[in-house]
Amino acid sequence: MARSRVVIVGAGLGGLAATRALRHAPADVILIDRMNHHVFQPLLYQVATAGLTPGQIATPIRAIVRKQRNATVILGEVTGIDKETKRVFVTGVDRTNVPLEYDYLILATGVQHSYFGHDDFAKFAPGLKTLAHAVDIRNMVLQAFEQAEAKEDPNRHRDLLTFILVGAGPTGVEMASALAVLVRGSMHSEFRRSNTAEARILLVDLAPRVLAQFPERLSQAAQDARC
Repeated sequence: MARSRVVIVGAGLGGLAATRALRHAPADVILIDRMNHHVFQPLLYQVATAGLTPGQIATPIRAIVRKQRNATVILGEVTGIDKETKRVFVTGVDRTNVPLEYDYLILATGVQHSYFGHDDFAKFAPGLKTLAHAVDIRNMVLQAFEQAEAKEDPNRHRDLLTFILVGAGPTGVEMASALAVLVRGSMHSEFRRSNTAEARILLVDLAPRVLAQFPERLSQAAQDARC
């Protein structure tokens, strides 16, 4: 009996969970991702606030599935799908739109943040979905402290050390908390000319409370625990 071929697009939490779930299945599993590493996204905020390094939350995909004999990893980007012929088209480093047949297809490509029609905001307000995003935010945060330290006018310090986070879901709340720890920890002891105690962290959301998707008692606990 011929073995089925399962193609999984995306090696995030969902894609890896699907791959592992099929480890004993009579099937060949092909896992495709644009990156050669898996990022544990729930900890991206820690990289963005200099609490962790990128290497601490990223693991090579091949290392994760190396013991799964029926799993193969392909580095590439899926550029198209033909449902009629059951093929995906993969573009890699040296090949373009290579057809790859499948019997079953799992799309686990994740989601993107939205600017609600204002994509021009992106250059001022980066999202937090990838390691690159986290590193960019970390650099922006640290640069803000350096700029404040270099300013002769102390009245400018408060403006430079104002951080606005849009979205009071789990990531926004964690990010705000980590920023507060950063400000009151190493930043407070390492900078001399700027008053880091004046730093402001503003968490903005359309909902009337933080963590609006959680029970109200948890939202209240998060509100009470604010730094």
